[in-house]
Amino acid sequence: MRLRQPMPELPEATEWLNSEALTKDDLTGNKPTLIHFWSVSCGLCKEAMPNVNEFRDEYEKDLNVVAVHMPRSEKDLDLEKIKEVAEEHGITQPIYVDNQHALTDAFENQYVPAYYVFDEEGNLRHFQAGGGGMKMLRKRVDRVLGVNQK
Repeated sequence: MRLRQPMPELPEATEWLNSEALTKDDLTGNKPTLIHFWSVSCGLCKEAMPNVNEFRDEYEKDLNVVAVHMPRSEKDLDLEKIKEVAEEHGITQPIYVDNQHALTDAFENQYVPAYYVFDEEGNLRHFQAGGGGMKMLRKRVDRVLGVNQK
């Protein structure tokens, strides 16, 4: 995806965890959205999860946060394993399980972890991949939220 592109529609998920099925309309028009891709087999994802959970909790009233589980191998398709890892790492936000890579393909995403920040109209304002760069992600989220930066 390129900056300023609208959020794609959310194709039918393999399963939604921690939520009823959400649509693009549920995530746009009211507040910005952070969508983060992760995988049970991704060590960097697990290391970054406390930071993502901190975002989720700190910006709870101002930011939608959605996790997308993107399998990287056959072993990553096990729903029970996804649920177990999500619980271990405190992922309480909605989780879109993408075993068919439907949303992964719609986002043209190739990475885990990967972070997409959309403004409240649903336009992509920031993308980053990899385990580092949480300060940059925070700056971008703050900018989209209109929070004064220090």
